[in-house]
Parts: sequence; C-alpha cells; structure tokens
Amino acid sequence: MNDDKNASAPAAGATAPAVDLDTLRHSAAHLMAHAVLDLFPGTQAGIGPAVETGFYYDFLRPEPFSSDDLAAIEARMRELADRDIPIVRSEIPKAEAVRLFTERGQTLKVELIQEKGGDIVSTYSQEGFLDFCLGPHVASTGLLKHFKLLSVSGAYWKGDERNVQMQRIYGAVFPTAAELESHLHLLEEARKRDHRRLGPELDLYSTNEDLGGGLILWHPKGARIRAIIEQYWRERHWAGGYDVLYTPHIGREVIFQTSGHLDFYKDSMYAPMDIDGQNYYMKPMNCPFHIQIYKSRMRSYRDLPLRWAELGTVYRYERSGTLHGLLRVRGFTQDDAHIFCTPDQIESEILRVLDFSLSILADFGFTDNKIELSVRDPHNPAKYCGADDRWRQAEASLVKALETRGLPYERMEGEAVFYGPKIDIKVKDALGRHWQCTTIQFDFNMSNRFGMTYIGEDGKEHQPYMVHRALMGSLERFFGILIEHYNGAFPLWLAPVQMMIVPIAERHGAYAEQLAERCRAAGLRPHVDQRREKLAYKIRDAETHKVPLLLVVGDKEAAGGTASLRIHGQGDKGAVEVDGLLARLRSLVDTRSLTVSL
Repeated sequence: MNDDKNASAPAAGATAPAVDLDTLRHSAAHLMAHAVLDLFPGTQAGIGPAVETGFYYDFLRPEPFSSDDLAAIEARMRELADRDIPIVRSEIPKAEAVRLFTERGQTLKVELIQEKGGDIVSTYSQEGFLDFCLGPHVASTGLLKHFKLLSVSGAYWKGDERNVQMQRIYGAVFPTAAELESHLHLLEEARKRDHRRLGPELDLYSTNEDLGGGLILWHPKGARIRAIIEQYWRERHWAGGYDVLYTPHIGREVIFQTSGHLDFYKDSMYAPMDIDGQNYYMKPMNCPFHIQIYKSRMRSYRDLPLRWAELGTVYRYERSGTLHGLLRVRGFTQDDAHIFCTPDQIESEILRVLDFSLSILADFGFTDNKIELSVRDPHNPAKYCGADDRWRQAEASLVKALETRGLPYERMEGEAVFYGPKIDIKVKDALGRHWQCTTIQFDFNMSNRFGMTYIGEDGKEHQPYMVHRALMGSLERFFGILIEHYNGAFPLWLAPVQMMIVPIAERHGAYAEQLAERCRAAGLRPHVDQRREKLAYKIRDAETHKVPLLLVVGDKEAAGGTASLRIHGQGDKGAVEVDGLLARLRSLVDTRSLTVSL
C-alpha cells in the first residue's frame, strides 16, 4: 500500500487532539465491524456511518444477532480499544482494493468500490481489519472508551427493498462516561415515553395487521382527545380569518395528472380504482382539491386573500419497514391550509400565518422551537420552477417575517422543494428532541399548472400567489408527539377523562353520580368508578391511567357536599368544596392551562 501523509498514527498512548463527535461515532462503527468479523467469520460487512444519535453498521449473515451476541461484540470492542491499535489511512489503486476485499470474501465492499469513481480509493486499517472508507477516523482505537451497543434491526442493502436484507446494529459513543450515561438515561426515558407502548396501555389507539400496516384505529379515549383537538383547531381557524373546507377522499386521474403527482409522486400513491371505466386515486394531498374550489368561479382581487383550511385525510404508500406507530402511517389527516393572495399581500400573510402557527403550538406546550428556512441552491437555480423575481420575493417575504418577529433561524441552502421556498418549525419536547411539525411553503407550480387566475384592479387576469401550510403536520403524528411529550399525562384541557370519581363504598355511589352530573354541567369530563374493588386499587389504577384528578367520596364528603381531592403526580390535597373546585377547573380548561394548580 502507498500510505499518504495522513497515514501514520501517533504512538500508542500518546496524547491526541480532540476529535469531533461524528469522527468518534464513525470510528466506533469501524471498531464494531472489526469485532463482528473477528467473532463471526464469514459475515459480510456493509456500511457503517455516523448518525445523529450515534452510529450503526449493516451486516449480512444467515443467523440473526442475539442479545448475547451484542454483549460479546461489545466485550470484543473493549478488548480492541484497550489495546490502543493505530488506525491507518491508505490511498491505493481501485484494482488493488478490489483484490484485497475479494481475498477477504467481502463482496459487498467490492461492489461499493467498483461503483466509486476514480482510480484511487482510500482504506482504513487497524491490525488485521481493513475497511473501504473516506474517513476521517481517530488516530487509534484507544480513543474509543465510552460506547454502548443498543439494538439490532433489519435494513435493506443500500436502502432498496429489492435488495438483500441486512442486520443493522446500532450503538452510541461519547467522549466522556458522563455524556454516555446522560445519553443512555435519555434513551431510557424515551423508551418509557414511547407512544407505541403508552398508546395501547392507555387505551388510546391500536393497529392491527389484519386491517393493514400504517392504519390507525382510534379508541374512545384517543378519539375524544382527537375531537378536542379538532374542535379547538376549527375555532382557532375561524377566529383567525380562515374558512374550513371538506373535500373527497378520491379523485379522477386527470386532477393528479394536472397537479403533477402522477409524474413525480406516483410511487407514493396507491393503485388506481376503476370507476365507470375511469381511473380514480385516493388523494395523497389536499391541494388539488382546494384549487378546484378556487376555480369554481371567477375570482377578483377584492376576494383575496382566501384562507382555506381542511382536516383532510390523505393516503400515501409507505414501505412496511418505515412504518412507525403514529409517526409514520399510510392514512393520516393533515391539518392543511392554503392561502391564495396577490403579490402585495404576501408579506402580511406570511407574517400572519407565522404568528398563528406559533400561537397554536404554544397552546399545546411547545414554545421552544427550532426554525429552518429552506431556500434555493444559489449555484443550481435550474433545478427549481418559477421565475427568479418570484423566488426572490418569496424568500425575502419569509426572511422579513422571521426577522420582524426576532426569531432565530437556520438558513438551509438547497433544501427548498423545486416549487418554492419554505419555513419549517420543529418543536422541542420534554426530552429535548426536535420534531418537525409546521411547514409554511410557497408554491409557484400548482397555480401555473391549473391555470389559476384572478381579475386585478387593472381589469386584467393575474396569477395568484399560493402558500401551503400544515401546522401540526398530521393529527396522527402530532398525537404521537403529544403522548411522548407529556408521557401520557395530558394537560387538563386535553385529558379524555379529566377526573375519576371514586365512591368509598356502594352506598356512596349515588352521591358520586350526582357529583359527576355537576361536573358535566360545568363542561367537564368525569367518570365514576363503581367497580367492586378496594379503594387503594382504584386510586392506583387512576394513577396508572394518568387521570389528572381523583375525587374520593365517602360519608363525610356526602354529608358536607365536598370531595377528597388527589392530583396526578402531586398526591392528596385534602377535602375541597365542590362549587369552588368546578369553577377553578373550568377556568384552567378555558385558558388551556398546562398544569393543575389548585
């Protein structure tokens, strides 16, 4: 091998400069591959990149990796790390690299090398292990001290489901033990909050393979929360100057040909249905349907802006391996909106929708948000449709809205979709994770494709500006985020059962039911637990199901018109006067308080 100037590593045990986290993660992936090939000869190594949460490596072998195997691999990694083996970079002719990996029986590596352009390729070696890689890596294995293997899952070679299925082992690595411990604690908290576990446990929703993957069954409690969200959404939109629409779930082929979905999005659409000899498709988007309403009559500049919103259910084909609880589904309801306006209205409309979006997210407890501005790649404007002057005005309008409100943002050059720039708002949850929710997006494509016009003040036809806006993204995904953010303990205004009323004995049942009626009259959502179970069991059950309030009633409470109050997570608050309690609870609900303070 012809080593380049970066090939020599410092002597074992020498002080090395600090490395960034991606380099550490990538090097840990190689260390894991080294250990796997040592322990399981004949295994094919695929790729092993650093990722946002750690690292992984894909392997091909007939037997599945077990939890015992992961423990053995991790132990072998520690042995290799303790030996502080130099990691050496080399640049060699492609033909030599093909020969070396062929001799090792690493046919997947040979495939990758052959696909790479150029006559020279880079490799990294540590003792007898050799990998084809661009790098960079740490100087020696001794710098990899604080790591943990986490899980194994399936993955297709090169992400293509037509290819062989690999086994992907995930791991985490950090510069210090404290950082690793903190990360593992975060993962454990995330596991506890996983909506795929909490949702069924709290009887909120379920999925069923007989029904089909990625299709959600909303149970009564989950449906109650959804209905609360939907009603809140409608009231806020009406108050915010929007009109609410309803459109069909299917449409003729021609509408999706005109929109361009059959040209650019067909792989994510379901197969057509033959109806009266014509092809119909389940809609993957709501926008073509809103455009049909716009085009149902001639529009004037006096009609604009039009702000139209819909809780529209759409259907998209997602590969089975990508489905993930409520976060990645095949049928979902978008809280979609489209704004049609004149060029001189666009700046005020963008500012309006930005304020509106942040206000609604705050009502659900999301006030710490990350904002990204996706714009064109300045070096490749030909990738995008629409005139330059429109792009400049659109980008300037988005920037002005963000800067007017003093909102920090990250400019993402080249991340705009081909038909317009956009603002993405990512909410930060209780564990510090960011979730993509709101998108505010220009569209120079649809209005042109559908020939949308309005009559301007000059009496001539003009093309309206069109803005797409999904605030929550989808009700399913947003609900999953809420479950994890609140760990299933929803704020009072969202909780499906706001208070559990527990009679101590059967003779107290009538008073409990009277109390429930008073709660309902106040617009609250009570449930009376009349089961013949011990009081301690009922209290524990209410806590397990994360009911915000527990009202225990017995002889003393029935005689005095009171209730003994317990607040979830806060414990016993003693006897309370009912009228005062209901008035306070009604105030907390009306103000959408995120905490219960009584």
